[in-house]
Amino acid sequence: MSNNYFRFKQFVVYQDKAAMKVCTDACLFAAWVTEKMQNEKVKIENILDIGTGTGLLSLMLAQKLEAKIDAVEIDEQAAQQAKENFEASPWSGRISVYNSSIQQFNSTTAYDIIISNPPFFEQSLRSTNEQKNVAKHSGSLPANELLRVVNTLLNPEGIFAILLPYFEFKRFELIAKEKQLHLVQKTDIRQTPSHSFFRSMGIFSKQISGQQNCEAICIKDYDNQYTACFNNLLKDYYLHI
Repeated sequence: MSNNYFRFKQFVVYQDKAAMKVCTDACLFAAWVTEKMQNEKVKIENILDIGTGTGLLSLMLAQKLEAKIDAVEIDEQAAQQAKENFEASPWSGRISVYNSSIQQFNSTTAYDIIISNPPFFEQSLRSTNEQKNVAKHSGSLPANELLRVVNTLLNPEGIFAILLPYFEFKRFELIAKEKQLHLVQKTDIRQTPSHSFFRSMGIFSKQISGQQNCEAICIKDYDNQYTACFNNLLKDYYLHI
């Protein structure tokens, strides 16, 4: 049974109302995107978090990036949970949550960063729990729909960051290219050096890049200890690093 909350160094994520709980790969994803943006040293004013769930990604980005964040969540209970987590955080004044599908979300803002850990199990068995189906299955947000929204709301100079299963990322990349969103950076994730890759993190842009930067990260080493790379990314967030 999952804990009702996950405590970080600067904030707490309560998760009892949300189908999708805090997980290591999502934490890694948010930390990775934040580091990439800090290294770019560009001014970031507006961020959009599509499918915020508990609000985890928004909170991690808010800790290090001075920007206004709009978080969109289709599930009413999860949106309420995200709202409570945001209000209890040090950045409550610049994070807002909207209980809406992203297709019906109305915004005139051009976002510098759009980030999403979307539902992605298109072919897997559906649960008897409809809240989990909405959170885990892409029926409510197919890739084409997600990319259409991203194209509409993304600043021409902005970036779109996404976390997907490793074997689904290539298909998504091809669809993104058809929508004129080009892969700029990609990092594959595996649990240990002896495991296969299971997630991919990607950054896309409307700008065509001459070179793609592809990397890999192991969460733990052969001794089941967090790797130096993982520690460097999460040390400002995790309590025990």
